[in-house]
Amino acid sequence: MRQLIAGNWKMHGLSAALSEIETVAETAVASAPNADILICPPATLVSRAAQAAAGRIAIGGQDCHPEPQGAFTGDISAEMLRDAGASAVIVGHSERRQYYGEDSALVAAKARAAWRAGLLAIICIGETESQRNLGDHLNVCASQLTDSVPQEARVANTAIAYEPVWAIGTGKTATPDDIAAMHAHIRECLVGRVGEQARGIRILYGGSVKPGNAREILRTPEVGGALVGGASLSAPEFQAIFSEASP
Repeated sequence: MRQLIAGNWKMHGLSAALSEIETVAETAVASAPNADILICPPATLVSRAAQAAAGRIAIGGQDCHPEPQGAFTGDISAEMLRDAGASAVIVGHSERRQYYGEDSALVAAKARAAWRAGLLAIICIGETESQRNLGDHLNVCASQLTDSVPQEARVANTAIAYEPVWAIGTGKTATPDDIAAMHAHIRECLVGRVGEQARGIRILYGGSVKPGNAREILRTPEVGGALVGGASLSAPEFQAIFSEASP
């Protein structure tokens, strides 16, 4: 299973940041990492990012509307992302769930929209710190996965990102044992949801992934890559992470 290292720029990046994408693309070609490299910049940069990447790395979106078009002011459809040069889109990120009240049914609709447009859907799930402290983290993630991942999910069109909410942007990181246990749990839930083909769906870890912990995380069993936040804004830091991808 070739790992996927995806950078989520969130609401960061103006035109000047395109030079970071150019540098990452050049580095990826020169170093030939053991991973697929993806950067998801803000929507305003997707088209120019795709031009800068020039097929050397993939470019994705951070969210999409379930409908292909319509009177939805401020929203962007999966088809628009595809038209701009994207090949993937993140759906169900914990910040979308938390700040915009997105539920798992909406996340599933967005995943189907991504597939409709020919995009890879990176479907995010994860528990809060209080849910983990209560010992409910396995149930929470199983429920989110069941309700967020349509049964049409396949290796070619889907990746799952496990992002413990308490570790996003906090500097905290789950231990390798915690990650291995959760990823194994997600794998079994996926198999129960879509069948044995789910053995090949990549499960990314997302939660304060940095150059200093990337090697340990990417060599943890059942980790099919990483969803990287702040560290992906810097080409040298992002390169230091994807250079640790496990063959």
